[in-house]
Parts: sequence; structure tokens; C-alpha cells
Amino acid sequence: MFSYKDIGLVNTKDMFAKAMAGHYAIPAYNFNNMEQMQAIIQACVETKSPVILQVSKGARAYADKFILRNMARGAVEYAHELGADIPIVLHLDHGPSFEVAKDCIDNGFSSVMIDGSSLPFEENIALAKKVVEYAHQFDVTVEAELGVLAGVEDEVCAAESHYTKPEEVIEFATRTGCDSLAISIGTSHGAHKFTPEQCTLVNGVLVPPPLAFDVLAEIEKKLPGFPIVLHGSSSVPMDEVNTINEFGGKLEAAIGIPEEQLRKASKSAVCKINIDSDSRLAMTAAIRKHLAEHPGDFDPRQYLKPARENMKKMYIHKIVNVLGSDGKLAK
Repeated sequence: MFSYKDIGLVNTKDMFAKAMAGHYAIPAYNFNNMEQMQAIIQACVETKSPVILQVSKGARAYADKFILRNMARGAVEYAHELGADIPIVLHLDHGPSFEVAKDCIDNGFSSVMIDGSSLPFEENIALAKKVVEYAHQFDVTVEAELGVLAGVEDEVCAAESHYTKPEEVIEFATRTGCDSLAISIGTSHGAHKFTPEQCTLVNGVLVPPPLAFDVLAEIEKKLPGFPIVLHGSSSVPMDEVNTINEFGGKLEAAIGIPEEQLRKASKSAVCKINIDSDSRLAMTAAIRKHLAEHPGDFDPRQYLKPARENMKKMYIHKIVNVLGSDGKLAK
């Protein structure tokens, strides 16, 4: 058993309480490698923002769970060296089973998500409760999910979404004992969140359908003061998509969640917003551009440096202009 407290990480309890009281959301950024981690920590130190470092099942398979744990340890020390001891959570994103969640808890994660959203209601409750009972022994916080998001991201895949039913949230939260609840109100995984047919053409731009803020409001009434999480919240910035396509990529009809809707959500009980695809797009756009303009470069440092800078710029933008978590360390 390896405790997250031994490497300076925190769980989400105080972080979420402050976010709800301050009407902002915590950035939950997925990472798979050193450049992503560096960009995230640099952005959060410069903006004085708390952060959740998220690791998916796919990331654990790609980078190795022990390397990722030590990268989180390094993130804590890196933030300190940069001049700000920001609160950092190491979180399992979309944990598929009790066994995976337990392994993360035993190996230094301070928060885990158990995703039983595809299961029948009673089975989802049973699985989440089992994870909660184990995690709480070690002061690890647990996020569960009710409702189904459409889209594809790593191993998470669903053809269509099903909104969270407000009438189920009290029973679910009470019986599972989870610390936060991921809901479905129209966000979606991946870079292709909507088809063009689902969108409205406004001034030459495809605008996706709005998030179901009425469903969110009903959930807030049922669970006042309870931390709510939004998955699949990348905005898929068109400048990055256009750069990728300009330099040899093929991302057709990539459509994300409008940032003004995420800003609105972050002022509610939504205190954690997950962003992954935007980081992938920023990294890929910078790499494609650099290699096209410098075809003789073969040193990874030559193209990963601009990729890291582009991701950092994106992270700062999200923190300051979308989530509102900048400058919140002293509050």
C-alpha cells in the first residue's frame, strides 16, 4: 500500500468545497507523458490554480502505472520548484472495475472514478458502493457516474447519450456514498462530439445543441451543495483543427462544447470539468506544423517543445477564461 499523502498529493474534498463556494470549476486534465505534465503544471503555477491530473486506463497501459505515480510525485516537486505549492490530485478517469480502482488506490492515487454508467441502476450502485467502501478507508475520494455520454475516448465508447435522471440522483448518491457525481447533460467524449446534422449553422459556423441546463438545475435542487462533474468537455478549437488539416491531417466535422456554456456550468454545482481532446489537438497541431515547416528535424525535442508550449497556452486559456480557477490558491 502506497499512500498519496506520502508524495504531497491531496484528495478532492476541500478543493471541491472551495470551488462550489467560489463559483468556479477545477481543471481536470488528462496526461500520458512528460510534456503534458510539464505544460499542465507550468500553466497552473502561473495562474495559481489547483489542478486534477487525470489518468485513464489507456494512459496506465501506455505509460505504466508506476511511472505515472512517480510523474505525479514529480509534478508536486516541480510546482514547488516553480514557486507555488498548488493542490494537486492524482485521479483515475473512467475506472472500469473495482480491481482497477483498488490498484490505483493501493498505488498512490488520491481520487478514483468508478464508471458503472453502462450498467443497470442497481448494479451501478453496487459497484460504486464497493469502491467507496474500500477507498474511504484510505481517505481517497470517489467519483461515480449516472447517465451515459456518447462518443469515443480511449476504451470509453457509447453510440448515444442518455441524460442523467434527476429523480435517481438522491438514491444513487445516498446509497453509494460517493464524493462527487458525473452527470450527462449533453457533453460527449472525443473530438467529434456532434454530427453536422445535429448542429445549427450560425454565421457560417456550426453551433451544437445547448447543454441541458434544466436537467442540471433539477439535479442541483435534489442534491444541494453536492459536487457535480462534467466529462467530455473539450471545446475542439477550430484553429487547432484547421492547423492539423492544413499540415496533412484529416479531422472532418470535429465539433466540441462551446466555451461559454462551460463557463456557465462552472458557476453552478459543477466543480470539476474534464478536458482531454483539446490537449491532444493542441499537441498534434504544433507537431504537424513544426515538422512540415522543418522537414529536416528528427530530434523529438525539436517538435515536442512547441507542442508543450501550445498545450500550456491552451491550459492557461481554459483556467482563466472558461473555468475561472485562476488565483484561487489563497481562498
